[in-house]
Amino acid sequence: MKGLELCEKFYLEYGEPLLKERFAHLLPHVAVGLCGGGSECFGYDDDISADHDFEPGFCIFLPSEKVVDRKEEFELERAYAKLPRTYLGYRRDTVAPVGGNRRGVIRMENFFLQKTGAADGNLSTSAWFSIPEQTLAEATNGKIFFDGSGDLTAIRKRLSYFPEDVRLKKLAGHIWLMGQSGQYNYNRCIKRGETAAAQLAVTEFAKSTLSAIFLINRRYQPYYKWSFRALRELHTLSELYAPLEYLISSENTNGEADKKQDVINNVFVTVIAQARAQGLTDFEGDAAEGHALSINSHIASGEVRNLHILYGI
Repeated sequence: MKGLELCEKFYLEYGEPLLKERFAHLLPHVAVGLCGGGSECFGYDDDISADHDFEPGFCIFLPSEKVVDRKEEFELERAYAKLPRTYLGYRRDTVAPVGGNRRGVIRMENFFLQKTGAADGNLSTSAWFSIPEQTLAEATNGKIFFDGSGDLTAIRKRLSYFPEDVRLKKLAGHIWLMGQSGQYNYNRCIKRGETAAAQLAVTEFAKSTLSAIFLINRRYQPYYKWSFRALRELHTLSELYAPLEYLISSENTNGEADKKQDVINNVFVTVIAQARAQGLTDFEGDAAEGHALSINSHIASGEVRNLHILYGI
């Protein structure tokens, strides 16, 4: 059973009755769900995931102390801690006082401050560029089982994806780096016999390509160890999983290098075709720099457009 399903079952069987019977007065103010760090919040968990931080449980999100005070928070935390210690063969960890773990009672503002630096999800342009993409994914992943006020849902919607100008700036930078690492530096490193440097170049190409693919799909890229797993589920360009895996797992012998360069070129052409399909580049040539500058020219804000091409990286 997937962790998200396990946690929702646990909530419906024990959490929901607890809230309705003992904390009904708080229902208009709280939200309940599972989101944040952990493979189960993305739906990527498997048998290996159960060896740490995997348990039946859920998050109870509270508004500010002006609405739900510390005494009620503590009482709710104590009640949560007394829920069954085992469920469907899984054991719950001990919950630290007042939201110390990834489950239990958590102040909504603290959760979003930790993930994004903004308690209400209202981010400045500079903040959108500086916050790690994986934490934005953690702020908006998982599933909300109940939201009495709708506040949590509203914040998650506000954070659901980058503003378009930010997306374009980031995409332009990654397309530029795809050219630098894959179209240019990989082959030069091979010619010099620098196979280690060549592998670094191809790895940088794969990393920038992954980022570009998620940006084209308008999806946050999760933590690096889940990026390939998430790639397989994307609506667009998921077919690039196999060639990207080949690029970073194959050797750089003379015969192999020529094949890898062809794969790099084909991957680049495929990504650019999708950028064209979205009307993001008007450049007619093959040079990555030309496409990057074309994408950058579509940015509406002059201030963002005039930032360095790699500002969003």
